[in-house]
Amino acid sequence: MSYAALIRPVIDRVYVGLRTAARGRVQMVYDEYKLRPGFESSFYFGLLARPLPAEGFAAVTTYSGSDMTNELTQGVAEVDADGTWRLTGLGRELALAVQRALGEFAEEFWDRKPIDTMPGLAVVPRLADLVGRLLEAGESTGGPAFRAMAPVYEPPGASAALCLSSRLGALRHHRADAHRAAWKAAGLTLTQLRALPPHGPQRQAIEDETNRLDEPIYRMLSPAERDELLAGLGALPG
Repeated sequence: MSYAALIRPVIDRVYVGLRTAARGRVQMVYDEYKLRPGFESSFYFGLLARPLPAEGFAAVTTYSGSDMTNELTQGVAEVDADGTWRLTGLGRELALAVQRALGEFAEEFWDRKPIDTMPGLAVVPRLADLVGRLLEAGESTGGPAFRAMAPVYEPPGASAALCLSSRLGALRHHRADAHRAAWKAAGLTLTQLRALPPHGPQRQAIEDETNRLDEPIYRMLSPAERDELLAGLGALPG
């Protein structure tokens, strides 16, 4: 099994687990602003760093849909004639609040130790460093979604937990680019992809190609560092 295939479910468990557990904390931010969650909730780490060009927007919204009515009517985003999206002043304030809330929650959540020997927050700075190096490596291997989301925005004095949560969010877009390239190369539309049987040969071929395209980003790390990343993420709650 490739390393990309091995670590993919671990990254998803940690990141999705954090986002799911933090849902109430993030909703408190939106309640305070009397707004509904929008694309800034999912893409804050990229949107705070740079405008989102049309190609990047199409890539990051491939699976979730690109209806931006909510963001426009609430005044948190604007789009120019070239299809480039930007946060408004309100949108930037909101995205910063979301990032801060997630970072604070991550510090609490990742420090939970169901077993006393688990590392808790002690491992998070090292993991943030390793994932940061992966994001640097992805500059030469990532597609439009990854380029739109990395490097991530991190405020001055950001905690390791905030950095790791943002960096993991961006890292997942490297695989998303690989997956999209794989099913498009197979001649499929998104509708056709979703109609495939979950365990059929065509689905497996797409997963194999996704792993092949995703694998180069991990070559930035030595074999020992890859083991360290896998074990460290595996020890975090999720």
